[in-house]
Amino acid sequence: MTDPFLRPKTHRAQASSGLLSDSSPASEETHDEFTHVELIFLEKRVQNWIRYGTVVSRIDILRAVRSGERYSTVPFVRPGGESLLRLAGWPKVEKVLQAIDIVEALGIDPVDAAPEHWRHVHNRLSVGERPRPYTPSRHRAWLHRRKAAP
Repeated sequence: MTDPFLRPKTHRAQASSGLLSDSSPASEETHDEFTHVELIFLEKRVQNWIRYGTVVSRIDILRAVRSGERYSTVPFVRPGGESLLRLAGWPKVEKVLQAIDIVEALGIDPVDAAPEHWRHVHNRLSVGERPRPYTPSRHRAWLHRRKAAP
């Protein structure tokens, strides 16, 4: 019997909806409209999680891209995504997780928050400053901008 912790689990995010869903392990190349994220857990060796924080703490927040859009490559994410935030070190990662919790406490899925918010969080935490919290009024403004965009 194979240890279930040794098999990567793949999640897919669709650019148009921000949807994140489970799928079967993806060992072969995939060519579809989804961004694939592999979450790997090898006890006491490798632990790649959506919310990451063990010996080496690092967090990336990416926007799934549409076909033809530019993207950054990131380990375990195929093909990649637009990088909104990338921080390392437990104190910064913990603050990002707190920022995610604040968005969730508003009843907003963090996937639906304005991309600019995650860039703001990245920039402020990178220089040791406290980011502004996401608010319902900022979210409404983002939704209006998104509707007005072509």
